[in-house]
Amino acid sequence: MTHAVFYDCEFLTAPGAPMRFWNGPKDPDPLIAQIGAVKLSLDDPYDVLDTFCIHVLPIGRDGGRVALDPLFTRLTGIDEAALDRDGIELGAALARLESFSEGAALWSWGKDELNMMGVSCWIAGIVPPLSPTRFRNACDLTLAAGTPLDEVQKLRSNTISEYYGVTHPPLQAHDARDDALCVAYTMQALLRDGRLAVAAFE
Repeated sequence: MTHAVFYDCEFLTAPGAPMRFWNGPKDPDPLIAQIGAVKLSLDDPYDVLDTFCIHVLPIGRDGGRVALDPLFTRLTGIDEAALDRDGIELGAALARLESFSEGAALWSWGKDELNMMGVSCWIAGIVPPLSPTRFRNACDLTLAAGTPLDEVQKLRSNTISEYYGVTHPPLQAHDARDDALCVAYTMQALLRDGRLAVAAFE
């Protein structure tokens, strides 16, 4: 195990959808529209080795592309033109994530795989290409570093570095690569100062 991969997903939303758990009559399915990932070395000095970010075409139950709600565009900066220009099918996007990971565990802040490998694959009609055993919850790493559970529960992928006082280049919240970078920079800092052990990634 020479590296870990931190990833993040942006999925469709609309006003009030999270509070309704995407169950409202007009709420979109939480389909993945962007995947970002960061490869972090697990050898001292724990450098960021590589990153990627891809746009995913959100295909609905009728087989057609789902329109983006203006709220989603305001949050993420992703609009229809970006998907027209850069969007790829979900299966191809997941194949690229798998290639990028080189077999390493995939860590997200929470359980983004439930929407990525569950909802999105089911609606796209494809078999999830990655096993559930490949995925990990990065919240567990902060617990391993000694952070109290009640504090961990308040953190978000785009605010975690601020909580730990980690400085890094400017990042855009709700951009999948930048949110993954925020988590990766935080874990890098915890590894470097000895609060987090490499063994926690096993």
